[in-house]
Amino acid sequence: MPTAYAKCYDPLRLRYGIPTYPWRMAPEGLATRRQLRAMGLRPGGQLIVAQTMRINRRQGGPRVAYLYDIARAKPVRPMTSRKWGALALAMLARRTCPVCQVAYSYCIPTSLGMCVLCADEQCTA
Repeated sequence: MPTAYAKCYDPLRLRYGIPTYPWRMAPEGLATRRQLRAMGLRPGGQLIVAQTMRINRRQGGPRVAYLYDIARAKPVRPMTSRKWGALALAMLARRTCPVCQVAYSYCIPTSLGMCVLCADEQCTA
């Protein structure tokens, strides 16, 4: 096993306290949160079973992704009508300019804090 992988390989929990595998070399039956979500599942309160690690030389520390047991995962809860309504109101708030109160078809840039037209008027004034 190459040296870069050897630093991330600890299936007996001697170094990290949790079974650790190199990136993309985890055993079958384990998945990350995103992988579970793609399968229509969620961790469902279970504890982390293992982790997968990759040494990142550019940003200093290692990158870690926690793994969960697929067999103990639960199905994703369906969206209720109240959740859909709350999501629609939140998106409307993101699209509405706080200065001119116009709802646009795009989200207002957080860097400006207002729509592009209002920001342009304040820059020229």
